[in-house]
Amino acid sequence: MSRRRSSDKENRAPGQRQLRVGEELRHLLAELLERGDMRDPDLRGASITVTAVDVSPDLRNATAFVMPLGGQDEPRLLAAMRRAAPWFRSQVGERAGLRHAPEIRFEIDRTFDEADKIGALLRRPDVARDIKDD
Repeated sequence: MSRRRSSDKENRAPGQRQLRVGEELRHLLAELLERGDMRDPDLRGASITVTAVDVSPDLRNATAFVMPLGGQDEPRLLAAMRRAAPWFRSQVGERAGLRHAPEIRFEIDRTFDEADKIGALLRRPDVARDIKDD
């Protein structure tokens, strides 16, 4: 029987359970942010969108990608989210029904910036000319 190399494991797409748990965590985090029960004054009243949650294969670590409304005050809100990570973990642990509540890391979602860059490139006249239907 052949052994898998570690690179095979790292490059594998997330499993169905990872995706399902990630989506459940995204909903729970969004609900917690919507309710606004946080003690941190930087988070109270802040409009933050949870765009995605990536979960490790063992379901013990999660990275939540967030975006403040309008992209304003990103550093301040990200720092507040990271300070509140233990509180989010305990709240999610109570509601998720998982054996172990995952450690949650918060990151700013940069996919919108990347999409804007690609859109700008596609709108450039020299590129538009090359992809234009003949």
